[in-house]
Amino acid sequence: MTKIKLCGLTRPEDIDAANELRPDFVGFVFAQKSKRYIAPEIAAELKKKLCKSIQVVGVFVDEPIEAVAKLLREGIIDAAQLHGSEDDTYIRKLKQLTGKSVIKAFRIDDATEVSDIENCIADDVLLDSGAGSGETFEWDFVKSVKRPFFLAGGLDPHNVEAAVKEIHPFAVDVSSGIETDGFKDGRKMAEFVAAVRRGEIS
Repeated sequence: MTKIKLCGLTRPEDIDAANELRPDFVGFVFAQKSKRYIAPEIAAELKKKLCKSIQVVGVFVDEPIEAVAKLLREGIIDAAQLHGSEDDTYIRKLKQLTGKSVIKAFRIDDATEVSDIENCIADDVLLDSGAGSGETFEWDFVKSVKRPFFLAGGLDPHNVEAAVKEIHPFAVDVSSGIETDGFKDGRKMAEFVAAVRRGEIS
């Protein structure tokens, strides 16, 4: 089954919706320039309310490695998702410090090399159109990627069913596509999860 990640949760009501829908992952954004940024202490409180079967992924952009490791060691997050210039050296050290899973995001554009994605030492890779851009990219590119991947970038309840049918990603990742007026929308979250499931069985 295609795994589901609902990213950019910031409020207790977002957690309530996630607990009802039971995605595989939720994401907390620790990049301070993001409108979805939450402070570590808020993330810790939200994590306490979250169903224990749902993994929390922390989203970072060029954060000092010790800051990421601290959140992993304290159990505020279960995995780190890296959207900056973090290379294999950074990833290797973070894994050595924590023993936790690392997801490396790749922005898909004309300069992206499939070999870079295939050879990355992160546990998982995420393929995106850009950090939180909310725009899709040409899905034909990822059909040549052999390793499992998270598919992100402009997904919403209206197009994710087609993405699951056509691309067969390991997981799908959504943020802006389940929002209304800049906040997570419980109805859209439910519609997104339902659409993913339809894509698997049709």
